[in-house]
Parts: sequence; structure tokens; C-alpha cells
Amino acid sequence: MSWSTREIAELAGTSLRAVRHYHEVGLLEEPERRANGYKQYGVPHLVRLLRIKRLVDLGFSLNQIAETVDKGEHPGQALLTLDAELAATIERLQRARLELAALIEQRAPADLPTELTPGESTVLSETDRSLLLVMTRLMNVEQLQAYGALVRNLPAHPINREFDELSADADEHIRQDLVERMVPYLRRLRQDHPDLPDLYAAASKGKKFVRETMETVLRELYNPAQLDVLHRTHVIVDESTQLRQERNATELR
Repeated sequence: MSWSTREIAELAGTSLRAVRHYHEVGLLEEPERRANGYKQYGVPHLVRLLRIKRLVDLGFSLNQIAETVDKGEHPGQALLTLDAELAATIERLQRARLELAALIEQRAPADLPTELTPGESTVLSETDRSLLLVMTRLMNVEQLQAYGALVRNLPAHPINREFDELSADADEHIRQDLVERMVPYLRRLRQDHPDLPDLYAAASKGKKFVRETMETVLRELYNPAQLDVLHRTHVIVDESTQLRQERNATELR
């Protein structure tokens, strides 16, 4: 007795596409054809296909199957490797379920990791969220937790919306006025989070890479006027912070 491609696929519990793919990659030999040109599969083809299907169901890759199915011996090392891969997958899925539970309970945005879940009063613009999302790929665990505390406790302030709505052609007067009002806001944030780590410190990808990546992202997310305001604001706050630290160090001597 012989079977057609469709019949042997149904008998083995697989699909026509899978059978044809196994032919293409060399896992299953092409059968002889009848006089009418149709393939005729025999028992050896069925047995071979059932073995392939069994290993596929276990999670073996086609490359692993090619190395295993013809040996006729117990694939001990291949099974151990597959078991380790499945254990890692289970662990990843368990972590994902825990994160999903937290997202559902906190009604938090799904695109940000749970460490950066905004607080109830925190308002993040689409630009803010995009920036944070990129930053998650540049931070280590300690940095992620520290910035998460900042995001969760970020106070709502009208100046954030003013900054978001600042037009690219804003004149000098508007920029300077915004800088002067943003400085105390940024100082307050730094006072509330004195242990906030430097984004470029202890960067596993290297300071140069992180700095260049952030510069590229900032240029894409913010217009020239916003970048100018950000730069001026941080320069003023950095200088005042440094002066305060030097003054404190002098007083301690």
C-alpha cells in the first residue's frame, strides 16, 4: 500500500507544507512517483515522518533532528540541551506572567518595564515614554531601579507641558524664560533623588556608546529649541550642584 502526500501528512498528524519542507532540507527522501506523476509514499516514509514529528513536538530544531534521527541511539546530550532550553523558556515565561500581573493590577503601560511604571500623578508624554524605553536598554539594574523611583514619584508640573509644546522656532526670550523656570524644578528633582546614578557611569555597553546613542535619540525626539533649553538648564543646575558640593567639602575640612 502507498499513500499520497496529503494522505501521509494526515496519517502522521502534520501538514503538507511540513512534509514538503522536510524534503527541501533533506530530512525526508523523495518517494517514487506513480505513472500519473503523483508521489507514492511507503511504510519507511511514514515511520521516518513519525520520528521527525515526534522530535518536532518535543521541541527539537530541524538541525538537531538531522543529527539525531539517523543515529539510532539515545540522544542523551541533545535531550539535556533541549531540557535546559525549555527550562530557560519556562523561567522567561514565568517572569513575563509576573510582569503581566503587575501591569494588570497597576493599570500600567505595557511598553515600559515594571521598574519604570509611572505613579498615579505622573504624566508622561509620548516623547518621554520613547526616551525612557530607549534608556532601559542602556541602564544596568541599579540605574533602572533608581530611575524607576524618580518616574514613580515625578511630580506633575505645568512646565512639563510648556516644554513639550515649545515650538522649534521659539525666540530667545521664550527659551530663556522657560530655562529660568525649569531650573528650580530640576533642582528639586535632584534634591529629592540625591542618589540618582549617572546614566553614563558603569555603562556595560561603554560610556562612548551610551553617550552617542542618547545624543542621537535626543536629536530625533526633541526639536532644536527644546534641545537648547535642556542644555542650558542642565548646565546651570550642574554648575550650582558642583559649587554646592565644593562648598560642603570646604566646610568639612
